[in-house]
Amino acid sequence: MTASVSRLGAAMRAGGARVGVGEVLAAHRALAAVDAAREDEARDALRAVLCSRHDDLAVFDEAWRATFAGAARGDVLEELGAASLALPRVGDPDAGPEQGAVPSEPSPVPAAYSAVELLRDRDVAELTDAERAVVIAALRRLALRGPWRRSRRMVAAPRRGAGGRPDVRGTLRAAVRSGGEPLDRRWRTPGVVQRPLVLVCDVSGSMAPYARMLLALAHAAVASRRRVEAFALGTRLTRLTPLLRERDPDRAMARATEAIEDFSGGTRIGAAMAELTRRHGGRVGRGAVVVVLSDGWDRGEPELLASEMARLRRAAQRVIWLNPLIAAPGYEPLARGMAAALPYTDRFLPGHSLRSLEELVTLLDEGLEDRRA
Repeated sequence: MTASVSRLGAAMRAGGARVGVGEVLAAHRALAAVDAAREDEARDALRAVLCSRHDDLAVFDEAWRATFAGAARGDVLEELGAASLALPRVGDPDAGPEQGAVPSEPSPVPAAYSAVELLRDRDVAELTDAERAVVIAALRRLALRGPWRRSRRMVAAPRRGAGGRPDVRGTLRAAVRSGGEPLDRRWRTPGVVQRPLVLVCDVSGSMAPYARMLLALAHAAVASRRRVEAFALGTRLTRLTPLLRERDPDRAMARATEAIEDFSGGTRIGAAMAELTRRHGGRVGRGAVVVVLSDGWDRGEPELLASEMARLRRAAQRVIWLNPLIAAPGYEPLARGMAAALPYTDRFLPGHSLRSLEELVTLLDEGLEDRRA
């Protein structure tokens, strides 16, 4: 039986059908679920699991004739009927232990394998290139989410209980259909729009593995959302937004890395924040959510960093600081730069793993539970 099903699958592959090991194993299970001694049931069961497209039906018919053309009808049925002995049906009381009978109380097993789940709590700096690619793919899906705010523009509300106001103009327009009687009352409520998001990545030597992860998140956010700005922070500030608009992620990351002249160098966070607030203040805009990824090691003066962080905090809606060192046991923000910036930070979170960035995205989503698309 195993050889016959394998020959049938090989014949279908020769005809252009997509039949692999998974389909062959499914064919064995399908024969065990029907009366394989009946040709019509065996043929229908095999066709159901081996054909994934409409064009595969004709390929299956040709492969069936080619595989069993030289065998007598009784031999074919006897050979296919052996599937009932090799793979008994689930719950068959007559199946013995030697035939693989299913126990009365089966033990649960995991439904599927998830590489993302295994890597969710791993430090990004410890991942291999293949594992980092899995994490970056998950980050691109997270980038579709982000902060929102209420707009001054009013939109139609589904009902009065949704916090809406009476829409007199809409109600009068609807009354035309009912002879001037305002039977269908309309309501309006403030709409929601995307809040500006600013991502600032420290690209110094100690932050390089984490910076690549947040830059991948920034690329996906720039490509999928409006009003997203991305900057690289080192000895100077580099605006990456135009480079990250490239749809190809590999080309975008290559262009961004090439544009950062001080990649894996030192950091002057205070001077970079001064350039962010004074030179790019119009792009950042008031009411933005600013996310800074840095370990706080600064070669500049802490007084400059404190004054520029205070200036940024007055303009921003929230300032979120991600520091991978938080995950280390017993960590305290004793670095001069981190101690100077911390009083002007709304949230101080780790940014060392996929789970920590998932928590960041969840935090960005907070505040508008009744958001409408």
